[in-house]
Amino acid sequence: MKTLSRGVALSVLALSAFAVAGCGDKDAAKAPAAPKAAMPATAGAAASAPVLQIRAETKQFRDWSATCGNDGTCWAFGFAPEFAAGWVRITLAPGRDAQPQILFGYWPDGDAKGPGQIALTIDGRGFASTLSPEGEPEAPIGEIRTDARAAIDAMAQGKVMTIRGASTQDVSLHGAAAALLWIDEKQGRLDTTTALIRRGDRPAATVPVAPPLPTVTPAPAVDQAGFGDVNQTVPAALRTRTEVGTCLKESAMPAISDMVMSARLDARTELWGVPCGAGAYNVTHNWYLTGPGGRDPRPAILAGTAGPGVDPVMADNSTVNGAYDPKTRTLSAFAKGRGIGDCGSAQTWVWTGDRFVLTEESTMGQCAGVRSDLWPVAWRTR
Repeated sequence: MKTLSRGVALSVLALSAFAVAGCGDKDAAKAPAAPKAAMPATAGAAASAPVLQIRAETKQFRDWSATCGNDGTCWAFGFAPEFAAGWVRITLAPGRDAQPQILFGYWPDGDAKGPGQIALTIDGRGFASTLSPEGEPEAPIGEIRTDARAAIDAMAQGKVMTIRGASTQDVSLHGAAAALLWIDEKQGRLDTTTALIRRGDRPAATVPVAPPLPTVTPAPAVDQAGFGDVNQTVPAALRTRTEVGTCLKESAMPAISDMVMSARLDARTELWGVPCGAGAYNVTHNWYLTGPGGRDPRPAILAGTAGPGVDPVMADNSTVNGAYDPKTRTLSAFAKGRGIGDCGSAQTWVWTGDRFVLTEESTMGQCAGVRSDLWPVAWRTR
């Protein structure tokens, strides 16, 4: 199985959705009218609420996907059929007082000018929306601010959803109810007044609160004289490694072979990025930790949420479109599913003084025009 980034398999980016057994729309309970917003929790109620136990996970429900991150925030995405550029995103933070947020976007037809307004209709019913500042003239984004729960009820039971602006774009509702029901389960909302789909009379105070985020402390910044991404040469000791020699042969074109990167991590440790092949819009690097002058090289471990050693193709020290920023001590990667970067995976690691630790990971498996800053975040730290 080919992969695009450390721990994120290319199968995640498959453009065809598959149904999850036992989780079809027919299993989602019919949604009642949205309840009134709960009163803010008192300090005592908040203190007694359980802490959400959750792990980063993504599931596909026909034409919808749902992701919950390690911080308890969950996203549901619906996509246009036949790989067209159109999408709807529902975001819900953890906790009793969280309210769903809805964004939707598309690419108007080539000869259509940017709309003065944008709207979302479900089975012919329009929902009040405004143009979001997140959008652009050629890729507008709408936001439903005041009627989100009513719109979600309509999605769960509806048949046709359409984005209307300079042109129109249908977005599939197949899988919407199942995806939202899964979020209810993951966030501990089932049968409570706060649920998206299966609401009941369980009190909102029983909904778990957000879990604490892992803390990652970067190592101190150090001088980078002589290091960087220009005019760097792979050290002799590093060249003796068999896989490094193979990478250099695969990257013999000057445009790729010149992309050697280096950084000083501390007085005893250096970081070297060796180019290891490229495609039309993706360049692979293998990263190594060494002593001064490139001595005693060893592969860096750049694990994703799935952990090290799970990728059958890419080594744990590989990135796609990777780069190191010595100011923040972060190594980042952005594997593109296609050239415009509206699908793929993005990851960031921080150097802590003895290893690189994952601090953020986001993935978008459908190439539907969703900008990377709007992708679901499976992992983050503070």
